[in-house]
Amino acid sequence: MVIIMKVLAISGSYRSDGITEQVIKIMEDTLRLSGVEVETIMLREYPIEFCLNCRACTQEPGTAPGKCVQEDKMQELIEKMEEADALILASPTNFGTVTALFKRFMERLVAYAYWPWGIPTPQYRKNQAIQKKAVLVSSCAAPSILAYLFSDTIKRLKYAAKTIGAKTVGTMYIGLIAGEEHHKLSEGDKKRAEKLARKLL
Repeated sequence: MVIIMKVLAISGSYRSDGITEQVIKIMEDTLRLSGVEVETIMLREYPIEFCLNCRACTQEPGTAPGKCVQEDKMQELIEKMEEADALILASPTNFGTVTALFKRFMERLVAYAYWPWGIPTPQYRKNQAIQKKAVLVSSCAAPSILAYLFSDTIKRLKYAAKTIGAKTVGTMYIGLIAGEEHHKLSEGDKKRAEKLARKLL
């Protein structure tokens, strides 16, 4: 029986065919050429609600994510993340951090915590079970070195990856994207995206 590797990409971009999604497309093509099954979730099109902070999903112990009381698509997305062998997590930088779309998704990752009432801090269900790889992608108007130094986008993306149970094996930050309305990836950035994708293999 042939086992096919599965990669799940999750994008918090607001724009269709923006820089973030151009990078994901390059990575998808690279991985598919290696026989990998790739699925991309655009959070702007994916119906998940804001976290209610009810913590119902955090009460049962174990390594499996808890069940949310809300009937939306987050449970399906969690199942996709659990089935994936590797992850691509992507968000442009807005106001120095991930987009509100990605932040909403991140808050729903509380299902990956065991946090019964009366305990001051959560225990993350996957901390002792890092089994997946993750690569992180972001973009911003500032030079990329400034974004690395003064924004926390990559830090937030790493935190999300760790919570899900994935180890970050590479990052890509593309800066100076505000010079034109429809910025296109340079040839150098395309090669960087291909190289980053191969780190998941």
